[in-house]
Amino acid sequence: MDFKMRDLNQLILNFDYEQNFKDQDFYVSKSNYYPFQLINSWPKWEKNFLNLYGEKFSGKTHLINIFLKKFKGFKIDSRSINNKTLKEIKIHENIVLENLFENIDENLLYTFLNIIEQDNKYLIISSLKPIVNFNFKLNDLVSRSKNFLLTGIENPDDNLMFALILKNLSDRQISIDKKLIDYIIKRIDRSYSKIFDFIYKIDEISLKKKKSINFKIIKEVLGE
Repeated sequence: MDFKMRDLNQLILNFDYEQNFKDQDFYVSKSNYYPFQLINSWPKWEKNFLNLYGEKFSGKTHLINIFLKKFKGFKIDSRSINNKTLKEIKIHENIVLENLFENIDENLLYTFLNIIEQDNKYLIISSLKPIVNFNFKLNDLVSRSKNFLLTGIENPDDNLMFALILKNLSDRQISIDKKLIDYIIKRIDRSYSKIFDFIYKIDEISLKKKKSINFKIIKEVLGE
């Protein structure tokens, strides 16, 4: 998030941004505090294999990018992994496999994990759910999945919801009063997907009607 404090709506200066936005403006709250601390504590992990899981839009990629900027490494999407990848990872100490999905080639993944373990490298795998909950058919892979250090991004708390709504509307040059954000937080589902869907709809209406955001528009988007 390319957050600029000077761009904020002056009506909400009582919100403590400086305390909570850290490392490329990743907003740290109780929902993501443990993953944030763990990512930044490398290489002092209990295990070399880390599984970062959480809902879509929860900030997994943002955390991974923070990690790679600080500690360097090789990143690949799980849908792009192939035999060539097995050679490419050899020269890197840190490996990131993003968006692990259920139907991945299990033999290839198992070989991938073996190479990383044998070379004593570090691995982060991101996924929507914990890797131990994947229905792998390969018994060796099931066993290997239990050797991951698990860290999950939880559903957003009020502070994180406030920050996400404000930040994303601010990026779209949409000013919004603090009272309106509080109103939204009390009525919207506690889900990253729902929050970003709401922001998209607000942006669409704002562009279409060319009006400032008020209670009437908020209620319209919320379906009230």
